[in-house]
Amino acid sequence: MPHPNDPSLRSFIEVDPSSDFPIQNLPYGVFSTAANPTPRVGVAIGNYVLDLWELEQDSRLDVGPLGVFSGASLNPFMALGPKVWAKTRARISELLRHDHPELRDNEELRKQALVPMGEAKLHLPFAVSGYTDFYSSKEHATNVGVMFRGKDNALQPNWLHMPIAYNGRASTVVVSGTKVKRPRGQLKPPNVDLPSFAPCKRLDFELEMGAVIGQPSPMGGMLGEQQAEEMIFGFVLLNDWSARDIQQWEYVPLGPFLAKAFATSISPWVVTHEALEPFRLKGPQQEPVPLDYLKQSKPQNYDVELDVSLRAAGANAPASISRTNFKYMYWSSVQQLMHHASSGCAMNVGDLLGSGTISGPEKNQRGSLLEISWNGSEPVELPGGTKRSFLEDGDSLVMRGWCQGNGYRIGFGEVEGTILPAE
Repeated sequence: MPHPNDPSLRSFIEVDPSSDFPIQNLPYGVFSTAANPTPRVGVAIGNYVLDLWELEQDSRLDVGPLGVFSGASLNPFMALGPKVWAKTRARISELLRHDHPELRDNEELRKQALVPMGEAKLHLPFAVSGYTDFYSSKEHATNVGVMFRGKDNALQPNWLHMPIAYNGRASTVVVSGTKVKRPRGQLKPPNVDLPSFAPCKRLDFELEMGAVIGQPSPMGGMLGEQQAEEMIFGFVLLNDWSARDIQQWEYVPLGPFLAKAFATSISPWVVTHEALEPFRLKGPQQEPVPLDYLKQSKPQNYDVELDVSLRAAGANAPASISRTNFKYMYWSSVQQLMHHASSGCAMNVGDLLGSGTISGPEKNQRGSLLEISWNGSEPVELPGGTKRSFLEDGDSLVMRGWCQGNGYRIGFGEVEGTILPAE
């Protein structure tokens, strides 16, 4: 049987070459419909959602205990482990192939199992057990350091030795399309003596990828490279919204807290680790060489093109404001996971690891408005003469990501959020 990543594979479902969801992708998500409002697990294929619960009930998919795909999260399926993930993806690929009649020629089953994407409501794809946000783009960390500490002291002494992170809030991880209320908090500009409590005035986005952990690790243990790699089920697009003015006052000495706790948006489709395999590449040269527990024996970065567009409040169309690539990350997702567990921290099914803001070496590759507007000193010019230093009420932000293959692309869909006024 051909491997699901084979670029020559075709589905009996027509898929445009520019679609994010060819047969080589098969990302997992959770959806419902007006006709059947119960959330269940599906896979994206072209402009359709393949209902895996329908296939499971019809004995076309056997992943173990019946009902793995009948629930509102991917966690039960992820808990079954990498061998089941690979076997299931191969079976779904077989069912969707143009030369395989089992689903193609079964009109009744097709009607039940293939849902037009436009009729599907997409939900948070997995139950988020814990959320950790890293700070792993050297370009982003350098830009921020130059802004606030000067060029000679841009990177903190520890940054080149380990992936820096903080523990975020799983409770406010939301799916794309969820509106985000402007956060409130303590504000203290440098020119005033005492703080005030008010809505954030410097609201920002952070362009990230999120690694979805599909296997647990025990408290007290450590992870090797192979173990860590096999624990990552897949990836989502991630926008870690940031209240820069709240953060500026609260982050000393313990780091971000409420400035990052109000919302984190993720895309509804989880692109599997296996689907990204053809786009694996080596990351930036790490100097100094990492300590032994962080060393990698093979490439662990991915060639994922990323685009951010902003539609200002009242505007008719969005404008692209950033175009970068996941390949620039200094610390890989595997290194982040190895470091996370290295103290003995237990990892759980459904943990989410944010990559940290992804910025590239060029000005148009910056992954936050803080960098794009250089802390507000260089506002972004949008169509119609509108300018933005930070996000305003009514603004809508969309992030997209994809790997470009030969005649097909492995895409993540999008993660969108619109800013509502503070209450």
